[in-house]
Amino acid sequence: MFYPTDTNKHGLAHDPFKAIVSPRPIGWIGSKGKDGSINLAPYSFFNAISDRPKLVMFSSAGRKHSQRNAAETGEFTCNFVSRNLAEQMNISSAAVPYGVDEFALSGLTSRQGELVDAPYVAEAFAVLECKVTEIIEPKSLSGEPSENVMVFGQVVGIHIDEAIVRDGRLDMALARPVARMGYMDYSEGSEVFEMFRPQV
Repeated sequence: MFYPTDTNKHGLAHDPFKAIVSPRPIGWIGSKGKDGSINLAPYSFFNAISDRPKLVMFSSAGRKHSQRNAAETGEFTCNFVSRNLAEQMNISSAAVPYGVDEFALSGLTSRQGELVDAPYVAEAFAVLECKVTEIIEPKSLSGEPSENVMVFGQVVGIHIDEAIVRDGRLDMALARPVARMGYMDYSEGSEVFEMFRPQV
């Protein structure tokens, strides 16, 4: 099958786009507002975009709480979503009013960042502390702004639970990362295989 996206007439019961672009890592974003309230929310439009410097990005459909807080304070955290925290991550996605503490709602422990004034999930196997570098509104071919707002951050500090370190590497079979697969589907990345680039 083929369909042009301007009509989006794919004939399926659900739009397949986000299922095709998968698995997608989940940016579990911890942030604090200017009013001191804390927020925790998952974003499936998230990824690392650079290693030197270490940069990450999350994309918010509309100006949601995480985007608002990151814009106000210039700081946020990205918390690793492992299989044992998937249910708590899902609870933190609830559409609650601004100022509601999703850490408490999810039964998680919030800790203050070492280098940023933003909370992180104490139970997470890994955490990235980030400072905002830019916030942009992507545009379409016609120049119209997307409904999404992209927040870019430079990683200034990294927390790692040594429980997932084996032979000097993070062991994903132990960490069991959760990814978004589209629709309401998720996957767990604990089945790992290794390939090396060919030597030409």
